[in-house]
Amino acid sequence: MGSGRGAGGVLLALAAGLLAAGSASEYDYVSFQSDIGAYQSGRFYTKPPQCVDIPADLRLCHNVGYKRMVLPNLLEHETMAEVKQQASSWVPLLNKNCHMGTQVFLCALFAPVCLDRPIYPCRWLCEAVRDSCEPVMQFFGFYWPEMLKCDKFPEGDVCIAMSPPNATEASRPQGTTVCPPCDNELKSEAIIEHLCASEFALRMKIKEVKKENGDKKIVPKKKKPLKLGPIKKKELKRLVLFLKNGADCPCHQLDNLSPHFLIMGRKVKGQYLLTAIHKWDKKNKEFKNFMKKMKNHECPTFQSVFK
Repeated sequence: MGSGRGAGGVLLALAAGLLAAGSASEYDYVSFQSDIGAYQSGRFYTKPPQCVDIPADLRLCHNVGYKRMVLPNLLEHETMAEVKQQASSWVPLLNKNCHMGTQVFLCALFAPVCLDRPIYPCRWLCEAVRDSCEPVMQFFGFYWPEMLKCDKFPEGDVCIAMSPPNATEASRPQGTTVCPPCDNELKSEAIIEHLCASEFALRMKIKEVKKENGDKKIVPKKKKPLKLGPIKKKELKRLVLFLKNGADCPCHQLDNLSPHFLIMGRKVKGQYLLTAIHKWDKKNKEFKNFMKKMKNHECPTFQSVFK
């Protein structure tokens, strides 16, 4: 699991927001002495393994079903700050509800339960989560990262599965017919998180939307940059955006092109991909709160683990 060490932080531009804690598996945990050798695996750490409370701001795993975790974790993150930075990469994916085992799988690695030896997630659980969630990730130009390659996980050994009887079945995303970048919660905190996770953000009017090579091609009419990121000012005039794989899924915001929109996205292989869209609605309470917060909110900057 060495490839997880220092790989960088947030998953940029998946739709931000946290899935309300669902029926994660309940685990019993046991405290252990900090010199337990099984967690060392022959590696040198500056701190011995220890059992610590899962903090409330480790949002990926705070409600996973157990209260304490091991540091260093199974991705070799030694400090809680590093765990939080890298775990935040995955918080947005939970909101897409692509598989009911996503939280259990990820937290088994980011916040492993306190036992007397490390227990990895089962390979079949990794494969089930990957197969259900990677198609959603691809709408945002992402693929399953090398650090979570499923053949790294055990098949026959003791491993973490899920206790609900139907846990092996992928649950369909809410509003599964809607293009994932268009299926976002209108909450001020979620929009701020997404703004931070996006490479660029624009307030714009849209001239037209057409299908092209399996994508929706969005041609802006007027645009005001809120965050330029990789967009050069000279490119702004002729900028076009693409809703990846979005030719045949509905995006209800684009049914009526008369309002202004808040559009966020990222650059992938020379294309500017739309990763979130909201109607620019000053009358909406949550959107008003977002606009207030946006004025003095400083986003953290972390490198993505996703290539």
